[in-house]
Amino acid sequence: MGPLLEFLAVWWWTAPAAVGAGTVGYVAATTGRRRARRLALDAARHQEQHAVRELLSARAHTRAAQAEVQAARATRSASHSQARRALSQAREAQRTATLLLRAARTRVKAERAQLAARDAELPLARVVREHDEIAARWLEYETDVELAIAVPQMSDPHHPETAAYLQAMQRAQWLRPPTGATRMDPADFVAYTAAVRELNEAFAAAETAALRASADRGRRRTEVPPRERAAASEPPHVVHSEPERPAQEPPTPAARTQESPGTAERVIRAVWPVPRRSGATGRDPQP
Repeated sequence: MGPLLEFLAVWWWTAPAAVGAGTVGYVAATTGRRRARRLALDAARHQEQHAVRELLSARAHTRAAQAEVQAARATRSASHSQARRALSQAREAQRTATLLLRAARTRVKAERAQLAARDAELPLARVVREHDEIAARWLEYETDVELAIAVPQMSDPHHPETAAYLQAMQRAQWLRPPTGATRMDPADFVAYTAAVRELNEAFAAAETAALRASADRGRRRTEVPPRERAAASEPPHVVHSEPERPAQEPPTPAARTQESPGTAERVIRAVWPVPRRSGATGRDPQP
């Protein structure tokens, strides 16, 4: 009994320390999981607060526009129509801000109901998974040879839709967290969620435009007459033509002399005058 009491007297503090460490670890784990589950709700509340500020600003602009209209009416100024136009735009902006606030409050209610489901996927992990699915769909057009040949526009950044998708992909990749369990602020989560949503819309637009261009190209190919299609498929016929020879000029006497000296000598001998013989007529030849 004595050694046990001595051991407890020396190591009694280990039991409270172990209990305290376990409690701190459990609280940290549950707090982190709770924070991760509440991330979408906190982001929805952040959007609600932003919508409230936008509505207050729109109401202030509407009151200022009303004051401008009353001042222009009192002074009978020529800018009365311009002031009324500004008031109409301010009221339209106020109606838009009111609708955005209603949508934000509805989103808060939906996220609060989603938080009650224990087996639901974490919000950040869900957005990261959607990002990966979009990237995998685009990689199919890059790695599949048949798709790359059939739909080449998805790999060509010179088209406006494809360029817009590539820009949206770069923006979403810049806001993407390292993992789905990374701690993230509500404002950053809102920005990343909006970037993934824009990326999905840009990919849908680029894919639709690329498929439409491929269909139009195939339709134009089928509309070509059979003779022209066969002529286009045949290899080109190459015609070999002989080079033109320059026209030969008649040779000059000097050239003829150089070419055939014997012939020139015979011509000269034939042309030289031959004297007459004296015995034929009995007269001397005249000079």
